Amino acid sequence: MEESKVHRTWKEELLKLNDPDITVHDIYEAYPDGVIDVEAEQRLVEKHDCIVFQFPVYWYSSPALLKQWEDEVLAPGWAYPGKYALEGKYITCAVSTAGSNDDYSKHGKAGYTVDEVLLPYRLTASFIHAVYRPSFTWYSAEGISPEHLKDSVPAYISFLRSIQ
Repeated sequence: MEESKVHRTWKEELLKLNDPDITVHDIYEAYPDGVIDVEAEQRLVEKHDCIVFQFPVYWYSSPALLKQWEDEVLAPGWAYPGKYALEGKYITCAVSTAGSNDDYSKHGKAGYTVDEVLLPYRLTASFIHAVYRPSFTWYSAEGISPEHLKDSVPAYISFLRSIQ
Protein backbone atom coordinates (compact mmCIF):
# COMPACT_ATOMS: atom_id res chain seq x y z
CA MET A 1 0.00 0.00 0.00
CA GLU A 2 2.76 2.44 0.89
CA GLU A 3 4.50 1.91 -2.47
CA SER A 4 1.38 2.85 -4.43
CA LYS A 5 0.78 6.59 -4.62
CA VAL A 6 -2.87 6.00 -5.55
CA HIS A 7 -3.64 3.54 -2.76
CA ARG A 8 -1.70 5.47 -0.15
CA THR A 9 -3.71 8.59 -1.09
CA TRP A 10 -7.03 6.72 -1.03
CA LYS A 11 -6.20 5.30 2.38
CA GLU A 12 -5.19 8.70 3.79
CA GLU A 13 -8.32 10.38 2.42
CA LEU A 14 -10.60 7.66 3.80
CA LEU A 15 -9.00 8.04 7.22
CA LYS A 16 -9.56 11.81 7.06
CA LEU A 17 -13.28 11.22 6.53
CA ASN A 18 -13.51 9.69 10.00
CA ASP A 19 -16.69 7.98 8.79
CA PRO A 20 -17.97 5.37 11.27
CA ASP A 21 -19.36 3.37 8.34
CA ILE A 22 -15.92 2.95 6.76
CA THR A 23 -13.19 0.83 8.33
CA VAL A 24 -9.75 1.10 6.75
CA HIS A 25 -7.75 -2.04 7.45
CA ASP A 26 -4.31 -2.25 5.85
CA ILE A 27 -3.18 -5.87 6.12
CA TYR A 28 0.40 -4.94 5.20
CA GLU A 29 0.45 -2.54 8.15
CA ALA A 30 -1.28 -5.02 10.46
CA TYR A 31 0.88 -7.99 9.47
CA PRO A 32 4.36 -6.80 8.43
CA ASP A 33 5.70 -10.25 9.31
CA GLY A 34 3.11 -11.96 7.09
CA VAL A 35 1.55 -13.86 10.01
CA ILE A 36 -2.19 -13.24 9.83
CA ASP A 37 -4.41 -13.41 12.91
CA VAL A 38 -7.17 -15.37 11.23
CA GLU A 39 -9.68 -15.18 14.08
CA ALA A 40 -9.25 -11.40 14.42
CA GLU A 41 -9.73 -10.99 10.68
CA GLN A 42 -12.84 -13.13 10.69
CA ARG A 43 -14.33 -11.12 13.58
CA LEU A 44 -13.58 -7.89 11.69
CA VAL A 45 -15.23 -9.15 8.51
CA GLU A 46 -18.29 -10.33 10.45
CA LYS A 47 -18.84 -6.75 11.71
CA HIS A 48 -19.24 -5.33 8.20
CA ASP A 49 -21.85 -5.63 5.46
CA CYS A 50 -19.45 -4.75 2.67
CA ILE A 51 -15.85 -5.81 2.09
CA VAL A 52 -13.77 -3.84 -0.42
CA PHE A 53 -10.47 -5.34 -1.45
CA GLN A 54 -8.36 -2.34 -2.39
CA PHE A 55 -5.10 -3.00 -4.19
CA PRO A 56 -2.93 -2.19 -7.18
CA VAL A 57 -3.12 -4.90 -9.83
CA TYR A 58 0.28 -6.62 -9.98
CA TRP A 59 0.90 -9.08 -12.78
CA TYR A 60 -2.86 -9.36 -13.33
CA SER A 61 -3.42 -10.36 -9.73
CA SER A 62 -3.51 -9.09 -6.16
CA PRO A 63 -0.49 -8.52 -3.93
CA ALA A 64 0.80 -11.67 -2.23
CA LEU A 65 -0.39 -10.90 1.30
CA LEU A 66 -3.95 -10.34 0.09
CA LYS A 67 -3.92 -13.75 -1.59
CA GLN A 68 -2.58 -15.26 1.64
CA TRP A 69 -5.35 -13.46 3.54
CA GLU A 70 -7.96 -14.98 1.23
CA ASP A 71 -6.47 -18.48 1.61
CA GLU A 72 -6.33 -18.30 5.41
CA VAL A 73 -9.31 -16.16 6.43
CA LEU A 74 -11.89 -17.56 4.01
CA ALA A 75 -11.55 -20.93 5.73
CA PRO A 76 -13.71 -24.02 5.43
CA GLY A 77 -16.31 -24.15 8.19
CA TRP A 78 -16.36 -20.36 8.46
CA ALA A 79 -16.69 -18.97 4.93
CA TYR A 80 -17.98 -22.20 3.42
CA PRO A 81 -19.64 -24.86 3.65
CA GLY A 82 -21.98 -24.76 6.56
CA LYS A 83 -21.62 -21.41 8.30
CA TYR A 84 -21.17 -19.15 5.23
CA ALA A 85 -20.16 -16.20 7.45
CA LEU A 86 -20.15 -13.79 4.50
CA GLU A 87 -23.53 -14.86 3.12
CA GLY A 88 -25.38 -11.83 1.77
CA LYS A 89 -22.47 -9.46 2.41
CA TYR A 90 -21.24 -7.32 -0.46
CA ILE A 91 -17.77 -7.91 -1.86
CA THR A 92 -16.03 -5.78 -4.42
CA CYS A 93 -12.60 -4.56 -5.46
CA ALA A 94 -11.11 -1.10 -5.82
CA VAL A 95 -8.00 -1.36 -7.95
CA SER A 96 -5.52 0.68 -9.85
CA THR A 97 -3.62 -0.38 -12.93
CA ALA A 98 -0.43 0.87 -14.54
CA GLY A 99 -2.06 0.34 -17.93
CA SER A 100 -4.74 2.42 -19.54
CA ASN A 101 -8.38 1.56 -20.10
CA ASP A 102 -7.44 0.74 -23.72
CA ASP A 103 -4.69 -1.60 -22.49
CA TYR A 104 -7.31 -3.55 -20.51
CA SER A 105 -9.53 -4.45 -23.43
CA LYS A 106 -9.91 -7.39 -25.79
CA HIS A 107 -7.65 -5.70 -28.34
CA GLY A 108 -5.33 -3.98 -25.86
CA LYS A 109 -1.98 -5.06 -24.42
CA ALA A 110 -3.59 -7.17 -21.71
CA GLY A 111 -6.18 -8.72 -24.02
CA TYR A 112 -8.66 -8.75 -21.14
CA THR A 113 -10.70 -6.22 -19.20
CA VAL A 114 -10.05 -5.50 -15.53
CA ASP A 115 -13.38 -7.17 -14.74
CA GLU A 116 -12.06 -10.32 -16.42
CA VAL A 117 -8.80 -10.09 -14.47
CA LEU A 118 -10.85 -9.82 -11.26
CA LEU A 119 -13.03 -12.84 -12.10
CA PRO A 120 -11.59 -14.84 -9.14
CA TYR A 121 -13.20 -12.32 -6.76
CA ARG A 122 -16.59 -12.68 -8.42
CA LEU A 123 -16.27 -16.47 -8.32
CA THR A 124 -15.14 -16.42 -4.69
CA ALA A 125 -18.09 -14.24 -3.70
CA SER A 126 -20.46 -16.66 -5.38
CA PHE A 127 -18.82 -19.68 -3.73
CA ILE A 128 -19.10 -18.19 -0.23
CA HIS A 129 -22.66 -16.91 -0.87
CA ALA A 130 -21.65 -13.23 -0.82
CA VAL A 131 -22.87 -10.69 -3.38
CA TYR A 132 -20.26 -9.38 -5.79
CA ARG A 133 -20.59 -5.77 -6.89
CA PRO A 134 -18.82 -4.30 -9.94
CA SER A 135 -15.34 -3.07 -9.16
CA PHE A 136 -13.85 0.42 -9.16
CA THR A 137 -10.80 0.82 -11.38
CA TRP A 138 -8.43 3.74 -11.69
CA TYR A 139 -6.36 3.33 -14.84
CA SER A 140 -2.91 4.69 -15.74
CA ALA A 141 -1.77 4.99 -12.12
CA GLU A 142 1.91 4.59 -12.89
CA GLY A 143 3.45 8.05 -13.00
CA ILE A 144 0.07 9.59 -12.17
CA SER A 145 -0.07 13.38 -12.23
CA PRO A 146 -1.15 15.25 -9.09
CA GLU A 147 -4.31 16.41 -10.90
CA HIS A 148 -5.25 12.89 -12.00
CA LEU A 149 -4.58 11.59 -8.48
CA LYS A 150 -6.73 14.36 -6.99
CA ASP A 151 -9.56 13.40 -9.37
CA SER A 152 -9.45 9.79 -8.18
CA VAL A 153 -10.37 10.59 -4.56
CA PRO A 154 -13.96 11.88 -4.95
CA ALA A 155 -14.62 9.21 -7.58
CA TYR A 156 -13.48 6.50 -5.16
CA ILE A 157 -15.46 7.88 -2.22
CA SER A 158 -18.56 8.13 -4.40
CA PHE A 159 -18.04 4.51 -5.46
CA LEU A 160 -17.80 3.37 -1.83
CA ARG A 161 -21.01 5.15 -0.89
CA SER A 162 -22.87 3.57 -3.83
CA ILE A 163 -22.01 -0.09 -3.32
CA GLN A 164 -25.20 -1.29 -1.68
